[in-house]
Amino acid sequence: MKQLAKHIVATAMLGSALVSGSVMAEQKIGVVDVQSVFQAMPQAAEISNNIQMEFKDQIDEVNQLQKDGQFFAERLQRDAATMSEQEKKELQQKIQGVREQLAEKGQPLQQNIQRRSNEERNKLLGLIKQAIDNVAKKDGYDLILSAGAVSYATEQHDVSEQVLEQVKKTN
Repeated sequence: MKQLAKHIVATAMLGSALVSGSVMAEQKIGVVDVQSVFQAMPQAAEISNNIQMEFKDQIDEVNQLQKDGQFFAERLQRDAATMSEQEKKELQQKIQGVREQLAEKGQPLQQNIQRRSNEERNKLLGLIKQAIDNVAKKDGYDLILSAGAVSYATEQHDVSEQVLEQVKKTN
C-alpha cells in the first residue's frame, strides 16, 4: 500500500514538473541591464553638466572658502614661529570662521545637488521603464527581468540594446 502511494505521488510530481516545464517554455523572457542603458543614454551626461551649471555660483563660493581655509592653515603652520600670539589668534579665528561658513554652505549645497541628481535620475529611469514596456509589448515578451537579478542569461535574452534604441527614439 505504501509503495502504491509513493508511486502515485512520484507520478503526480513528475507530471506537474512536465506541465510546468512546458508552460515555462511557452513564456518569452528577456533580460535588461538597466545600469548600462542608463550610462549609455546621452541624457545621462547632460544631467551632470546641467546640475553643475545650475549650482555653479554656489560651488565656486564653497571652493573659494576651501582655498581660503587651506591658505590660512598653511600660513599658520609655516609662519607660526615668527608670529606674535595676537597674529596666531587672529589667524586661528579666520580659520574657524571659514570652517563655520563651509559647514553652513557646503552641506546644504551638497544636499541640494544630491536632491537634483536624484530627481533627474528618476526621470531617466522613468524613460527606461517606458522603453522596457514598449519593447515588451512590441516583441511579445511575457517577462523582462533586470540583469542584476539574474545569475545567467544568454545573449538572445538580452534586450538592453533594444531598450536603449527605444529610449533614444523617445527623446
